[in-house]
Amino acid sequence: MLVNAAQMLQSAEKGHYAVAAFNTNNLEWTRSILTAAEELQSPVIVQCTAGAAKWQQGFKTVADVVRDLCDYMKITVPVAMHLDHGSYEDCFKAIEAGFTSIMYDGSHEETFELNLARTAEIVKLCHGKGLSVEAEVGGIGGVEDGVASKGELADPAQCKAIADLGVDFLACGIGNIHGLYPADWEGLSFDQLAKIKAEVGDLPLVLHGGTGIPTDQIKKAISMGISKINVNTDLQVAFSRAERAYVESGKDLEGKNYDPRKFLKPGFDAVVARAKELIIDFGSDGKGWA
Repeated sequence: MLVNAAQMLQSAEKGHYAVAAFNTNNLEWTRSILTAAEELQSPVIVQCTAGAAKWQQGFKTVADVVRDLCDYMKITVPVAMHLDHGSYEDCFKAIEAGFTSIMYDGSHEETFELNLARTAEIVKLCHGKGLSVEAEVGGIGGVEDGVASKGELADPAQCKAIADLGVDFLACGIGNIHGLYPADWEGLSFDQLAKIKAEVGDLPLVLHGGTGIPTDQIKKAISMGISKINVNTDLQVAFSRAERAYVESGKDLEGKNYDPRKFLKPGFDAVVARAKELIIDFGSDGKGWA
């Protein structure tokens, strides 16, 4: 069931759990994510950056795959097709392609005023079409789709200004990092998260860079208002490890195990298993609604 993400995240905010937002890289990845969500009866967000969409031959291909798989697999839980870290130009492409939810990442614009103005424009356009909108304030550390940031903490006053535009959920920098976390990472800034939440009220907040954050910090963040957690690297690592083990075992050389349907199955199974673990950690299992 393809929907926008507004209602599922409002429910998560009120229920003190978080919805997993898994990045997809191809049809197998999408199938893995949907399988995990359906088996655990959890709402889920399938999301895609512009770079990953280019690899998959365009935003429309990605949206069509998600939509067609939901139909073919008879998915009963709510699924949002979300643009992740979209530039201003990307937003219009994803809207036209049939995405049900849009992230405009204006955190890298030259001024906060430009972020504010463009976010307002995207909100008006998307809400007119029944789509949900995510905005961003502050920087998420590391590199995502070629965009680098040192991980600036979000300004609570700026978060409120963006929230007042009517965005459906907000990504805010609280010391989180894209990719694998370094050994000397200082952890999430819960003090900053508390200040932001005090300004934005019941607006669902988003934690980017969900890979590798200790479970106790994840659960604390959820208890303080994080309602959407983005995961990409974690599933990539799970897939890579499973495929490496398969090749090193020599099974791909036995019979016809070089067949992609057999060769990719260990990776598919690993992504399903890891996605299910994360869904349970985030507390959204059994929270699917019709």
